[in-house]
Amino acid sequence: MSTAALAANPLARRSPEPAVAPVTAPVTAPRRRPRIEGATDSLPVRACSGEALGRHVTPIRRRPEVEPSALRLTRRGRVLLTAVSVLIFGAAIVVLGLRVTGVLEPGPRFTHTVPVQVAPGQTLWSIAQNTNPTEDPATIVEKIADLNKLSSPADITPGETLQIPIAG
Repeated sequence: MSTAALAANPLARRSPEPAVAPVTAPVTAPRRRPRIEGATDSLPVRACSGEALGRHVTPIRRRPEVEPSALRLTRRGRVLLTAVSVLIFGAAIVVLGLRVTGVLEPGPRFTHTVPVQVAPGQTLWSIAQNTNPTEDPATIVEKIADLNKLSSPADITPGETLQIPIAG
């Protein structure tokens, strides 16, 4: 390293530094309160406003008072209210879904029954279509089987008399 570089860089000097003794702060006595003639050791402390000291005091901005609501719910009350709301909403969805799928659809109202004798080649489907042309034949076949205690729609024989429900 050159001499000029050593002169420019103070950290690169190789001369040993002299040992420095630790510096101690001078010991000072604790501050004493000035003695006032006729005063006791403990002075009374009074609160002073800023105006008494000659300072300008800015008023504290207060929020407008909000009237408390009539209904205050605890955490348990909020959970209960949420659960009841979910149950009601869920029940409405289930009822609406069943209504859409047709499970809760009101079927035809049967006002009376008529006896019909089964002709050769007739089926419950054809009998249902002939007696109730405006209704769904599947519903009518099911009702005929229930009324006449048939285990299956194929259990009919020609000449047999069946009670057929008539929608009205």
